[in-house]
Amino acid sequence: METTRKPGFFSKFLNGVEKLGNRLPDPFILFSILAVLVIIASWIFSLFNATVIHPGTGETMQIKNLASGEGLQYILSSMITNFTGFAPLGIVLAMMLGIGLTEKVGMLDYAIKKTIMKSPPALLTYSVAFVGIMGNLASDAAMLLIPPLAAMIFYRVGRHPIAGLAVGYASTGAGFTANLFVVGTDALLAGISTEAAKIMDDSIVVHATDNWYFNIVSVFVLTFLAGFLTSRFIEPRLGKYSGDAVDIEMDEDDPRAGKALRNAVIAGLLYLGLLLVGILWPDSPLLTEDGKIVDSPFLKGIVPVILFFFLTVGVAYGITIGKIKSGKDVSGYMAEAMKDMGSYIVLIFAISQFISFFSWSNIGTWVAVNGAEFLESINFTGIGLILGYIIFTSLLNFLITSGSAKWALEAPVFVPMFMKLGYHPAFTQVAYRVADSSTNIITPLMPYMVVVLSFMQKYDKKAGIGTLISLMIPYSISFLIAWIILILIFFYAGIPFGPGVTPFLN
Repeated sequence: METTRKPGFFSKFLNGVEKLGNRLPDPFILFSILAVLVIIASWIFSLFNATVIHPGTGETMQIKNLASGEGLQYILSSMITNFTGFAPLGIVLAMMLGIGLTEKVGMLDYAIKKTIMKSPPALLTYSVAFVGIMGNLASDAAMLLIPPLAAMIFYRVGRHPIAGLAVGYASTGAGFTANLFVVGTDALLAGISTEAAKIMDDSIVVHATDNWYFNIVSVFVLTFLAGFLTSRFIEPRLGKYSGDAVDIEMDEDDPRAGKALRNAVIAGLLYLGLLLVGILWPDSPLLTEDGKIVDSPFLKGIVPVILFFFLTVGVAYGITIGKIKSGKDVSGYMAEAMKDMGSYIVLIFAISQFISFFSWSNIGTWVAVNGAEFLESINFTGIGLILGYIIFTSLLNFLITSGSAKWALEAPVFVPMFMKLGYHPAFTQVAYRVADSSTNIITPLMPYMVVVLSFMQKYDKKAGIGTLISLMIPYSISFLIAWIILILIFFYAGIPFGPGVTPFLN
């Protein structure tokens, strides 16, 4: 008689997470609901004449009622400017004009494929990890390209294909926050951080480069760790692959692609060379008056600098490969990239209203000041607080997987609160990023998990969500621990997280 196997605790936990997460509304609806809740909360606060003393100015601030006549006037008069003036909107769209062009002409895909396929056998695992981490240049498209490509290459060189898929998915998903370049994610999160910081101090701006040094170091730490885990633990655990032969056809590359990539690299180097000359030029307008790069026009204008870099390499590649024959083609590919940003633009509309309502009503300041005072009263203000926040966010990732949506939810609360305790918004942002990224690959709500599972089932028809998550847990835990150690090293050694950015406000 066949018996039904009872699911274990971990399976029950995952099922519960999946059910609870699926009950959450779409992010746009979620932030619309939150905006309404802020209106209701402001009305309740006003009934008790709640006030808060601003820690910077010493001013006594009344909680303003959004449900009043004044509040209704603010809502109607500011709704458009809340949206159009929201810092991340223009920054991210500008970045994606350039990065999107390189993706649409096929440059990013070709570069990723060739980097992995031409890597020496001894370095194959580390090459996949490095390319996966750097793959967030192509945003979510990397999730659909790198894991199956890595599995196919592992299979063709006689190694276990699922090990290739595992390191490809782990590095692409959990390493999403790290990169050698300043990318769209940096601009998006920095913009939200800036909006949240304004609740406490209008003068503070978080730049896209403020986590750059930390991100660069993270690339090499995670590359080594992902390669080591795969070679020493994941692949031995999987054993020798004995499944049926899998013949996965790969699209043939355009014969002009190699020359196109070479020309793109040359164009990029020329661009960087001219930029370097501009920076080193005596009395350069790109630097501060005393010749420093920190807080310089160059760093403040890093987004257009990066935009023109990607436009340069993308156009060079597109012209050589024959996809760009006129200026109309350039604008056409950029327009295609903007189409992919439609859902982001819709979400930003709701997020901008929520944050603006939270700030205008002074609820954000009230929460920050009282929350900080409570933490001070229980003497929980040091690095332990940041570590606790990292754990909290890593667990919240099981319910809300969108990195931008989750930061838009957390930033208005934690950025001002930690500012009151003396921490720089960019430092709080680092803590958020490592927590969010490290558990991306083990939440069943990750939208690409099902896609990656379908790739896995080509090599193992019995594989399920549990199989994939069990492979990802070592990466997830190891990445989180390594990142926490890295934060502690930066924190105690006084290493800046980005140009001129320390953990503490000056």
